[in-house]
Amino acid sequence: GSHDSFSYWVDEKSPVGPDQATAIKRLARISLVKKIMKKWSVTQNLTFKEQLEGGIRYFDLRVSSKPEEIGQEIYFIHGLFGIKVWDGLKEINTFLEQHPKEVVFLDFNHFYAMDDSHHFFLISRIRSAFGSKLCSAECVEYVTLQYMWEKKHQVLIFYHYPLYREYPFLWPGYKMPAPWANTTNVHELVQFLETTLEERSRYGTFHVSQAILTPRVNTIARHLIRGLKNTLVHRNLPMILNWVKAQKPGVRGVNIITSDFVELDDFAATVIALNDLLLEEDESAT
Repeated sequence: GSHDSFSYWVDEKSPVGPDQATAIKRLARISLVKKIMKKWSVTQNLTFKEQLEGGIRYFDLRVSSKPEEIGQEIYFIHGLFGIKVWDGLKEINTFLEQHPKEVVFLDFNHFYAMDDSHHFFLISRIRSAFGSKLCSAECVEYVTLQYMWEKKHQVLIFYHYPLYREYPFLWPGYKMPAPWANTTNVHELVQFLETTLEERSRYGTFHVSQAILTPRVNTIARHLIRGLKNTLVHRNLPMILNWVKAQKPGVRGVNIITSDFVELDDFAATVIALNDLLLEEDESAT
């Protein structure tokens, strides 16, 4: 999976998003501030299509209306506004049309400046984009690839807002827990990933291990120009990947692992390779 999956492009010309503090919004009137914000808001280099082609199947999505804009259009957001959600959904659907056996998880987990009418608009967009590809919320253990292929389903939507109850194709957010370490220290992160894996529910939910480091205000202040990638990601990714390589998938093991800049250091290939351990188990069982 990718963290802040859509943030490969953010609009420096747009207002600062409603996910930011008032002080940041005031500061952002200075044009240089938005350039610096961009360096810390962008957590991916690859478009949706490129991420899909690289093996990413779980997408972490934060969305917002533009409060000053007429209408109910919804955009991706991470500090600054990204592309329209509709454009991203269409890009993902094009890939799925070309690869009918592929399955994606879209996790809508943060909503900003949205009332129910915005949610109705967004949910109708989701239904328009994917139609019969949408998999209704089920017991997690039933949803095997074989099940998805038989039903011709390809998309699971997780929706962290109460309206999920009104739509059978929206899975509740609590079925996709994604505990967050909120640290800049890679040793603390690895310890957190270990602990939360031990606490993972045995049945009934998916599970996201967020293998990401989060900059604090003083991190950004000390490394203004370098940005997230050069300050935290490049230096620490090898140690994070060593943790990934030591994992086992399956019950009580890792399920979904997310990272920033998923194209670096073969992150996707390393995670995907863990599935071979499940194949080995099957072969030894038979």
